[in-house]
Amino acid sequence: MHITSISGSPSERSRSAWLTQFALTRLEGVARRSDHIAVRDLPAPALLAADARDAAIAQAVQAVTDAQLVIVGTPIYQAAYSGLLKVFLDLLPAGALRGKTVLPLATGGSAAHLLALDYALKPVLSALGARHVLDGVFATDAQLQRHEAGGYVPEPELLARLDRALEPLVPASRMRHAAASGCRG
Repeated sequence: MHITSISGSPSERSRSAWLTQFALTRLEGVARRSDHIAVRDLPAPALLAADARDAAIAQAVQAVTDAQLVIVGTPIYQAAYSGLLKVFLDLLPAGALRGKTVLPLATGGSAAHLLALDYALKPVLSALGARHVLDGVFATDAQLQRHEAGGYVPEPELLARLDRALEPLVPASRMRHAAASGCRG
């Protein structure tokens, strides 16, 4: 399976970027190839000008086009996904997510932002052609505590929700093995 993850966080060390990468680690056994797009690392002038001819932008768009599974991670601000993610999604061609499985992931300060997955992000993914959208996973800041050595420590309930979302892709026995291997990141 070819997996492409998209991190829409403007911060280098963010909970949503960590959760996106963590989901990728849960899928290591099924991925024959994986690409990670940190939108914040793409050239800002090309992003803002919607210059799909820019080499880095074209490569990122191609990674999404080639993927079978697209993981989309974003922080939620003011009940919406990040503007940085929106700028990137706007560069994708019509139907770019058609025939792909999509996993939406989001983080926010409190559970009050939970519905942003269903009412803000999922409609955009659907507009891009996504029809097989896995159960979205939302994590509050409290569910992803910073670890003293770096990274984050997810609460067990968050791990269980992520594993349930990934169940259609990964056998349960493999998921249990991944859970036992640690989760500091």
